[in-house]
Amino acid sequence: MDTTERMQQILRVLIPAARAYYQENTELMPNREYDALYDELAALERETGIVLPDSPTQYAGYLETSSAASGSGDPETSPTNYAVVSSLVKIRHSTPMLSLDKTKDIGKLAEFLGDKAGILSWKMDGLTVVVKYIDGCLAQAVTRGNGEVGEDVTHNARVFTNLPLVIDHPGELVLRGEAMISFREFDRINEALPPEDKYKNPRNLCSGTVRQLDSSIAASRGVTYHVFGVISSDYDETSKSALLEKISELGFCAVEFETVDQNNIENTVRDFELRVQGNPFATDGLVLAYDDIMYSQSLGATSKFPRDAIALKWADEAVETILTDVIWNTSRTGLVNPVAVFEPVEIESTTVRQASVHNISVFRNLKLGVGDVVSVYKANMIIPQIAENLTRSATIAPPVQCPVCGHPTRVDESREGKVLRCDNPNCPAQILRSLAHFVSRDAMNIEGLSEQTLEKFINAGFIKDFTDIYSLHTRKDDIICIEGFGQKSYERLVSAIERSRSVAPANLLYALGIYRVGLSTAKLLCAHFNDDITRIMAAAPDQMQAIPGIGPEISDSVRDYFDDPVNVALLEKILPLLSMPISSTDNQDTETGNAERRPLEGLVFVITGDLVNYKNRRELQKHIESLGGKVTSSVTSKTNYLINNDRDSASAKNKRAKSLGVHIINDTELTRLYLPE
Repeated sequence: MDTTERMQQILRVLIPAARAYYQENTELMPNREYDALYDELAALERETGIVLPDSPTQYAGYLETSSAASGSGDPETSPTNYAVVSSLVKIRHSTPMLSLDKTKDIGKLAEFLGDKAGILSWKMDGLTVVVKYIDGCLAQAVTRGNGEVGEDVTHNARVFTNLPLVIDHPGELVLRGEAMISFREFDRINEALPPEDKYKNPRNLCSGTVRQLDSSIAASRGVTYHVFGVISSDYDETSKSALLEKISELGFCAVEFETVDQNNIENTVRDFELRVQGNPFATDGLVLAYDDIMYSQSLGATSKFPRDAIALKWADEAVETILTDVIWNTSRTGLVNPVAVFEPVEIESTTVRQASVHNISVFRNLKLGVGDVVSVYKANMIIPQIAENLTRSATIAPPVQCPVCGHPTRVDESREGKVLRCDNPNCPAQILRSLAHFVSRDAMNIEGLSEQTLEKFINAGFIKDFTDIYSLHTRKDDIICIEGFGQKSYERLVSAIERSRSVAPANLLYALGIYRVGLSTAKLLCAHFNDDITRIMAAAPDQMQAIPGIGPEISDSVRDYFDDPVNVALLEKILPLLSMPISSTDNQDTETGNAERRPLEGLVFVITGDLVNYKNRRELQKHIESLGGKVTSSVTSKTNYLINNDRDSASAKNKRAKSLGVHIINDTELTRLYLPE
């Protein structure tokens, strides 16, 4: 293979990987692998003097696809110009947001500084956002986007947990910072998501969260904001370090930094490295910038990099070892996850014996076999990963049966690739998670039954399935003797269980944990079948598919669940224990005797974009449903109205509505046309 062919080969890998990372909030390969290919491409370009069209070494961010580039002719892998793909409003940055040049050599940092002073800070691994304040009020927040045009996410920035809405600063103040979700929040949020919706890392979760149209989602996910730069202000400080201190005094969270020079830069980097393990947030290196503002501004920038800063990417310590086994663990969500076990090695001062292989897609790419020589490292100096398999014998195959219960496994699609799944709802590995879902807030909402408490009750023999929860009141003497429990804890638990007996039928349906049935889908089913769970149990797939928003995958999943006699028996056992409110088919007003006004009966709506008259889409959805309408997530031929305050938006939903002849209205017109005055 000649040099040009190798460059084209690398581009065919890097271009879709860059698009996935920057535009779709997913990752097609580890950062380490991407960086290695990027560095190889840059070296080949320097060696040959040839730069192919669309080379990512020439641009920052991501590119929009077209049908010609790099000689591939593939529209999915051949982008030619920048774009931001989103239904959010597009904003052009006043100052381009360029990528940073990078190195893995600490010695180059001292060389970069020369005789100048600098500031060294964490390279936060989240979503870069520019915030603007006018006369002390938060006026705008815009994502990095492609570096020149970003997306307006002001509605979400207003619910960042630590971002001030009002500050003591007249005039204009523009800051650059990183929106972040902590490891703890990431674990909490991922735990509540179905397997196919789980996020791979905090960065992906944060990026998807900040770009949501509904700000209530960001509010529920604990997004924080960390300032790393001041674009404009009325301060007269001459150094970046002094500016960051001023910003902190205003109430902002500034990124942790240290002032450095040529003499102490190496020791300071080592100090940062020692603190990586304890970081609550993901970092993928450090950033070194000149401290002097005037000097920085005098340097300008290349077409891609500013000349006043450089990034130090963690030099992953890769160690070769021998693979001894792959263990398959059935999780509480039914995923059967591969874990590579190898001969112990020392990495970053700790002993490492195993590493997650993530999913079937990664497992198959690595072609693992017992006795293979594998290269192991710690991603971001924290998480053990297999960098590559040097011998690739591929002698280990995924199990055809669940290692816990023996139920046949199957391959399924998830957000991050193909996964192996055990569908047996009675698998011991899944029982605890199923019970935790059953008692969760949006399900039966039984406070006091944490996973730890459930595990204690299961081990004590108090609970075998969710119906046993409603006989816990008979176990008083046993429960109050359990560590962490007493008379008051028992009474609070029994009260919470009693309150759960009257939850809405949709909450019960959601509590069952039926695959692909979230709370909104459960509400659609219950609304259609007048809150009669027994009718849903007997419904045929085509009956369910007649409901806007219910497709064949959901209907088949519901039907599969109720075709299992074990599931039916449990539901028939618990229904008499509950006193759920059942909706009336004639909707009579009990005081006047007149039929309840339901002017939106039979109409199907889809909501998109920012709203004017409602706090968020959830509030509007409840309003529509209270008046008899239905709200679905996708525009189809059954949709009557798309509610969008930006009729000229280039969003997919707008285009779909126009192609199908669906009326597009704003939320003010909805109020005027359909709701009572």
